[in-house]
Amino acid sequence: MKKAFFLFGFLSLGFFSFSQQSYTINDETLELDTAVEGNLDLLWTIDNGTYRYFVKTNSGDIQELVNTKNAETRKYQEEYKSVLNALTEGYGVPTDQVNLTLYSLEDFFNTYNATTDLSYNYEPRAKLQTRLGIFGGITNQPLVENPNNASVPFFGLEFELFEATKLPRHAMFFHFRHALEADDFEYTSTQIAIGYRYRVINKDRFNLYGNLKLVTYDFGNATYTSNLPEIGTYEDSFSGIDIPFILGIGADFRVTENGYITFAYHDIYALFSDNSDNFPIDFALGFKMNL
Repeated sequence: MKKAFFLFGFLSLGFFSFSQQSYTINDETLELDTAVEGNLDLLWTIDNGTYRYFVKTNSGDIQELVNTKNAETRKYQEEYKSVLNALTEGYGVPTDQVNLTLYSLEDFFNTYNATTDLSYNYEPRAKLQTRLGIFGGITNQPLVENPNNASVPFFGLEFELFEATKLPRHAMFFHFRHALEADDFEYTSTQIAIGYRYRVINKDRFNLYGNLKLVTYDFGNATYTSNLPEIGTYEDSFSGIDIPFILGIGADFRVTENGYITFAYHDIYALFSDNSDNFPIDFALGFKMNL
């Protein structure tokens, strides 16, 4: 065990010694990490809990990127943008949306370096896109005991998150749905679910996908009739988290630049939860749009 700790410590020491370099800037000696290396280098460190960022040019000049607050107006002056504008003048790399954070600065430095050096290679970060949808339909609660096979209306919201590429195949979705009750099926339920979606057919105006609800939180009320005469009919409430892996399918039809008519067959079968003996009815029609 001691040897393992010693080896880990040795490797860690070696890693940090190679990832950091000592610089003297305005008579201050700092150990800086290199986040981006190219025609402009991005250097950074954490000094007493504060992130500090520096830009290094090909000539070796180093300037700190700062964002101080004006004492009179109490507004941030964004001096770092002026420094970046001066160093990148003539190359059309805007600084308007650049924040003084490692994530934002890395994007800016990589963009500039790729613009000024055709041999500069980097992997752009994947950007995310979202869609919001509403839907409504009819269900016989396929995962619940439903003796009369009664169908009830339900409605809900969906929030979808996916990579902002032209035709993304993978997505995560968040569902909220509420099902009403019927005279012969006094069972109301609300479900919040997190799931995964894969688009099997993915065209510009049409896509067909499979859904997998991974985690669900259900709560609601039900009325039961006991076989014991002294108990009779009684009401009960329920709630709980489950990992049912519920299978479903759906299709989106693009009708506007950012809008889609969607048809879904939600809860077809649960891999790790009880299923009703009834044929699953859980159909919905809705509309979703890009945010």
